[in-house]
Parts: sequence; C-alpha cells; structure tokens
Amino acid sequence: MTAPEARVEVQRHADRGEYDLGVIYAILDEALYCTVGFIDDGRPVVIPMIHVRVGDRLVLHGSPASRMLRILKAGADVAVSVTLLDGLVLARSVFNHSMNYRSVVLFGTGAAIDDPADKLEAMRVFTEKVLPGRWDDARPPSEKEFKGTLMIGIPIDAASAKIRSGPPSDDEQDLDLPVWAGVIPFRTIPGEPIPAPGLSTAIEYPRYLREKYPG
Repeated sequence: MTAPEARVEVQRHADRGEYDLGVIYAILDEALYCTVGFIDDGRPVVIPMIHVRVGDRLVLHGSPASRMLRILKAGADVAVSVTLLDGLVLARSVFNHSMNYRSVVLFGTGAAIDDPADKLEAMRVFTEKVLPGRWDDARPPSEKEFKGTLMIGIPIDAASAKIRSGPPSDDEQDLDLPVWAGVIPFRTIPGEPIPAPGLSTAIEYPRYLREKYPG
C-alpha cells in the first residue's frame, strides 16, 4: 500500500491508523450518521448528517435550499468524520482510561449527483442501508420529491481510519492496585417498534424489519 496523504495520516497513536479501503468502507457502512465540517463565510461549521456509501463515494442528501449542500455543491472543501463507540476502557489509574472505537476521517470536494439513474440509485441505497427491504415496500419518491432532493457525492480518496480495541494499558506499577479494570462493551440496540397513529391493526410489523430490528 502506498503511503497515506499527510492530511489523513494518523499522528497520535500512529499504530492505530488504518488506510485499507475495505476497513474504511466497513466503518462508513456501519455508521448511521456522520459529522460534516466546512467553512461558511470564513467561519467553521459542523453539522451532523445521515450518510451512505455508494461505491467509492460518500453521499449526503437534503433539500436544495440547504446552506451546507449549496456550499458543497459549489465545490467547497469538506471534512467528514464518523465514530463507532465499541466500549469504555477502565484502567487502574484515571489517566489511562480510554475508549474502544472505530473512526474514519475523510477530506474531499463534493459534487451534485445530477444523473437521474445515479440519483435514484443513491436514494435506494440510502433507504436500504438503514432499512433493508424498505425500498420495495414503501411508496417511491414522487417527481416533486425527486426534484426536491439534492444528492452530493464526495469521493473517498483521502481518508483514514483510527481504531482502538482491547484491554486497558495500565502502567506496570499500577497492576497490583486493588482497582477493577477492564472493558464495558457498548452497542446500539433497537427498542420496541411504535406504530404510527392511525395505522390499521391489520398491518403487521414487516418481516424484513423484524430481521434487523426485532424490538
């Protein structure tokens, strides 16, 4: 593998850096949302957004009136980050406490996805990422909704992952302290599905949703 770009190379705890696209893609695919940073009128702005990876692009979507998407459409530089929290790492000393995580940072320039077929596919992938099977069940976008959605694609060509896993890293002199140490795992768990008001009782919770979100 070639050396990473300086702007994405992990400096602090460089041993945790990962530049393999397969690893980066897997983290982006698992994360349900990202944080998008850009400059607006000379000031930094950070906004949380739902994202999806379509091939080698990270795709964001929203209203054409969105300030952020309009700025990105115009070719502004953007920084995007995602983090998956895997656990709290409790050491015997306060100083050595940490977290287990998988994160990605990428830099790039966005462009509008204008081709109708590409845009519709991006919409489909967006839906299927979060709710596999939903695209074929729910009503597809109307012409008005399709035109009222702006999709921005950001090439994933300047990105890196940073990963921490495993037990705490205690100092040797602390190993005999009578303090509990270890990892408290974290994971996202879906709750009990709540039917929409007025939903017919004859409509069952779909099987394709039960497979991913059993409740």
